[in-house]
Amino acid sequence: MFDIGFLELVLVGVVALLVVGPERLPKLARTAGLWMGRARRTLATVKAEIDSELKAEELKEILAKQARENPLETLIEMPIGKPSAPPPSSPQNPAAPSKPDSTT
Repeated sequence: MFDIGFLELVLVGVVALLVVGPERLPKLARTAGLWMGRARRTLATVKAEIDSELKAEELKEILAKQARENPLETLIEMPIGKPSAPPPSSPQNPAAPSKPDSTT
């Protein structure tokens, strides 16, 4: 991500040792690690939320596109308590409508 190599990390460690001192360096490193972990978790959470929103929006677009392309194909809700037999005038099963061939 930042393209930091081993030598750069060693240089930062030596400078931190000289500036902070050997007594406070472990506590500083632990605190920095905790903050980095919090930042990574926060970024992962934000990324997951953005991905889920994008997927939901994509699904809405797909459903809208299908509704525009096949407006006659709708689900027919059968009344509760009646058998779910297809109507006599239609040879199709309403629970599984067939899709017409479209070359688009």
